[in-house]
Amino acid sequence: MKANNYYIDIATHSLNKYKEELCGDKVEIFKTSDRTIIVLADGLGSGIKANILATLTTKIAGTMLKKGESIKETIDTIMKTLPVCKIRKIAYSTFGIIEIDKYNNCTIIEYDNPPIFYIRNGKIINLNKNVVMYDNKKVKFSKTVLLESDALILVSDGVIHAGVGHVLNYGWEWEHVAEYLEKQYVKTAEELNRRLIDTCNTLYEGSPGDDTTSVTIKVRTPEIIEVFTGPPENPKDDEYLVRKLMEGKGKKIVCGGTAAKIVARELDKEVKTSFDYIDLDVPPIATIDGIDLVTEGVLTLKKTIDKLEEYKVYKIKEKEISAKKDGASLLANMFLNECTHVNFLVGKAINPAHQNPDFPIEMSIKLNIVDQLISVLESIGKIVTINYI
Repeated sequence: MKANNYYIDIATHSLNKYKEELCGDKVEIFKTSDRTIIVLADGLGSGIKANILATLTTKIAGTMLKKGESIKETIDTIMKTLPVCKIRKIAYSTFGIIEIDKYNNCTIIEYDNPPIFYIRNGKIINLNKNVVMYDNKKVKFSKTVLLESDALILVSDGVIHAGVGHVLNYGWEWEHVAEYLEKQYVKTAEELNRRLIDTCNTLYEGSPGDDTTSVTIKVRTPEIIEVFTGPPENPKDDEYLVRKLMEGKGKKIVCGGTAAKIVARELDKEVKTSFDYIDLDVPPIATIDGIDLVTEGVLTLKKTIDKLEEYKVYKIKEKEISAKKDGASLLANMFLNECTHVNFLVGKAINPAHQNPDFPIEMSIKLNIVDQLISVLESIGKIVTINYI
């Protein structure tokens, strides 16, 4: 059987119960060369105790499965390790586990958590679930083969309880969440998951009555962006660097005036610079035939980082970024919505306008900004490679 080349896009967000410093839900993602394992645990109650129990559950499940232990042995260990509430007669932590191999075979394990949401072609589909008893506790198993664009959403109780005591009498309820998810036509796991958690927070009126966590998995064809910024240390490498850029499989982005001149010269093209300041804080973009986006360097990259950081902490929405046409917004939108992988080609030549030339190269503003950009891209799930020249 041939392994597929799909990209498993994963995003997770949580809301702490109102006035709690720690979330009683815990998500762990474990990856090996041939498997991806996602574990969501919901500790009974809230706060520190729930957080410890949920963390224990995710660590046991993920670590054992990653090491190749059987699902049965893993669940037996969890069940024997977790205490049972003497009053309510239920385990101190519920959990859901998703295991995906390199052929996109998917195993789903559910123990007392809300049923998983599985979307294919924009519609919720029902999975056949086998029930297995472990010490008088029901554990549900299901298997499927994932297809491109499939989405799986695993949630804690806080999602289907959203709104209780606020705008809804009985919470959001599973069927209503399912209807909502079917109406969300977005490409990335990050944006779908973020919308779901944002809606929960709205229903709770900003004061969640329960820890609320969602994990979204989307099956995507890899999308690559190649980014060239900064001239190489040795001008003799100009031709090599541009060739590497153009040989890349994905969309091409050039950041920086000197980098743009190098690319135009090596491709025998013209740099056409716009003088329209769409945003007074962001320098205008330019165009080069064969390049998808050409921007100014340091200032635009810094503004792009700011936008991505704001997106991460919910201060700005994806649609607000995609609606704007300045260089930083265009760049941020491409990173958010048009790629799964980003390959950086970074020249190490020092630009005296950007730093004290007495500082070592590692301290240069340009490289520091690239490092910051890579960090924020990885934090939103992008796979990043970097090649310094």
